[in-house]
Amino acid sequence: MGDVLVLVLKRLGLGLATLVVISIIIFGAVEMLPGDVAQAVLGQGATEQNVAAMREQLGLDRPAPVRYIEWFRGVVTGDFGSSLITRTPVAETIGPRFVNTLLLALYAAVIAVPVAIILGILAALFRNSVFDRVANVTTLTFISSPEFFLGYILILYLAVNTGYFHSIAKLDEDMVFSEKLHRMLLPALTMILVVVAHMMRMTRAAIIDLMASPYIEMARLKGIPEWRIIVRHALPNSWAPIINVVALNLAYLVTGVVLVEVVFVYPGIGQLLVDSVTKRDFPVVQACCLIFAATFILLNLAADMGTILTNPRLRHPK
Repeated sequence: MGDVLVLVLKRLGLGLATLVVISIIIFGAVEMLPGDVAQAVLGQGATEQNVAAMREQLGLDRPAPVRYIEWFRGVVTGDFGSSLITRTPVAETIGPRFVNTLLLALYAAVIAVPVAIILGILAALFRNSVFDRVANVTTLTFISSPEFFLGYILILYLAVNTGYFHSIAKLDEDMVFSEKLHRMLLPALTMILVVVAHMMRMTRAAIIDLMASPYIEMARLKGIPEWRIIVRHALPNSWAPIINVVALNLAYLVTGVVLVEVVFVYPGIGQLLVDSVTKRDFPVVQACCLIFAATFILLNLAADMGTILTNPRLRHPK
């Protein structure tokens, strides 16, 4: 147990250090964007005096390292600053949007994870069969297709041609939960098609890799059915790579939804990020990017922890 705790603390320390480096990169990238933020806020008709006053009000007249330290100190305490457009706290602006993004990611994950694992097991069980080949071709097609392309295809066939679903996933506070799920189905399905393909192929590859092990051969010699060998012997020993790819795809569901949310006009943090970049609302842009980075790092840490806990050789390294 002590070895596991040490590994967890090391991973957490590396995660925090990575997050600090990413925060510097985010702040520096925003600083290098062309144009004057004060000029963009005031408009083209603003005088030089008004622009100078706005720059002083926003703190843009101070050196970038000083502004970064103040911004990062606020982030540590939960204060992301205020929006340049609405003048409201960034945390209040991002909070409801981030909840919507998490809800969409959870909706997609609840469907995608069991479907991917079941399809991966079936593909390994019926290896080189027609089912396996069709599944491989289909998953490669979805992996190779950009998310926005899949989204537009789903809108065309499931919204425009049939009218069963909404092409715009707009949510209202007075909607019942079932109506929200119906509105969210197309953006969720777009992400499901991509992540199921990744997770299914990894599950299939992990199980097939273990099927050549000596204990699997012994189980076959004992006359155990193939499906039972996979479920009872191969699958438990292949959890480490499966957990890893599941956690990485869950990170994608949260951090890779920008294009999907834009296509379906979904009120999530990805849509907010695009709108803020367009309006040059840099405090919101920095907060959104940092939240994406923190989520991705956290889920990568969860993947590492899952791999360590399911593999005794990693818990007790020599």
